[in-house]
This record gives sequence, structure tokens and C-alpha cells, in this order.
Amino acid sequence: MSLKLRLARAGTKKRPYYHIVVADARSPRDGRFIEKIGTYDPVLADETKRVTLLNERATHWLGVGAQPTDRVLRFLDAAGLLKREARNNPNKAKPGAKATERVEARAKAKADAEAAAAAPKEAPAEEASA
Repeated sequence: MSLKLRLARAGTKKRPYYHIVVADARSPRDGRFIEKIGTYDPVLADETKRVTLLNERATHWLGVGAQPTDRVLRFLDAAGLLKREARNNPNKAKPGAKATERVEARAKAKADAEAAAAAPKEAPAEEASA
């Protein structure tokens, strides 16, 4: 059985509240779970009180082989139970193909406009010298 440490949503609409649970990876997000090991309340203003976690139970389930999701891994890293590696995706900041095409089209139009504006100034000067 593949185990996950993940969040199960509770609370009402626009007032999220999550339980940190140990569940079978195949069970639904808010469905059956094995054990509740903590809570996460993102609405709280005090960041130190947002996450409550039973550290000894979390270490037990990690020792059994449960895999945390990314958000739970952040909580475990803050608690000092597990190390989370920093992620880096340099391609995420790059604009898409259409945006790149628009930038190139604007640059070409600007260059053409500057060339057109500079061309009439040179043409009368040549005629005057002839």
C-alpha cells in the first residue's frame, strides 16, 4: 500500500481549513484516511499558529515509508523533520511563443517606423545637393 502525508480539506466555502492526514494514495482527497496527524489553518494571521503537527507520529509514518506531498513537505521542513530541496524552473519565467511573437512584431514595427522617419530626411538633402 502506497501511503501519502497530505492535506484533506475541511471548513466552509471561502474559509479553508485542512487536516494533515496519512492516507492511501488511491483514496480521494477528502475521503478515507488512516490517521490525522495535524492541522493547517491558512486563514490565521499568526504564521506560527497556522500549522499544528504531531512530530512523533509524522516521523513514524515517514519511517514506514509514507511520502509527503509538496505542501506537507514544507511543513515538515519548517518543523525540522525532513529536508526540502529548493526547486528551480528557469523556463517558467520565460514568455510563451505568442508573447515572444508579439514582442518581435512590435520591435520590427518600431524599427520600420524609425527607418521610414529617417528616410525622408535624407532624400531631400540629396536632391538639394544635386
